[in-house]
Amino acid sequence: MATDVQQACFEAGIKFGALYHQFAGTPVSPASAASLETAIEESIENQPFCEDVTVDILTGELDTTHGYTELTGEYMEVELVVAYEGREAVAEMAMRDGYPLMELVRVE
Repeated sequence: MATDVQQACFEAGIKFGALYHQFAGTPVSPASAASLETAIEESIENQPFCEDVTVDILTGELDTTHGYTELTGEYMEVELVVAYEGREAVAEMAMRDGYPLMELVRVE
């Protein structure tokens, strides 16, 4: 059986998997970025044990040669907070060495 800390970390991973694979490929432009950030945050916050999600779409980085581009990890910074049985896991996603790395920041 998993400990409460392990379960909180597992839940954080589940949230990131859903977030990335549900929204990667979504058309985005600087004009639509704010509403897409809100949609992602509210969608993931619906999941059990999710306390908070903050999505920052890096509009200055978007390649909008054709007016929009597809959302990928290179255009997002994300922080999420999961609470499980008195334990809290905070995780972030940001580009590291050309890859959208999702990692635990702290577990309390």
